[in-house]
Amino acid sequence: MRWVAVLLLAAAPAMAQQATNSAPGGELRLLDKVTGVTTDIRLSRGETRPFGRLGITMGECRYPAENPNSDAFGWVEIRDESIDRPAFSGWMIASSPALHALDHPRYDVWLLRCNRE
Repeated sequence: MRWVAVLLLAAAPAMAQQATNSAPGGELRLLDKVTGVTTDIRLSRGETRPFGRLGITMGECRYPAENPNSDAFGWVEIRDESIDRPAFSGWMIASSPALHALDHPRYDVWLLRCNRE
């Protein structure tokens, strides 16, 4: 039984690559925890936009080919001007924003969807 799980895990990245489409950009929701204000922004692939003391870059946005409205996942890099390294760098999943999230005392950022146009 264990070898079946290993085979499925090994095949999952290849299956995911075949079953997704790349979008020209994505939409993120940003929350300033101090003021309670949320802001939605659209970013194109490779675009960086400032938000407070953060710089948010959309690297890639992908969605399922069979059901474009179901789920999206995007590569996002977030830099805080007060630290040298990225505050966040990785894949965000629209349906599970807490799975791999920005850990920041003031801001929350999560992916909403990919933009297909």
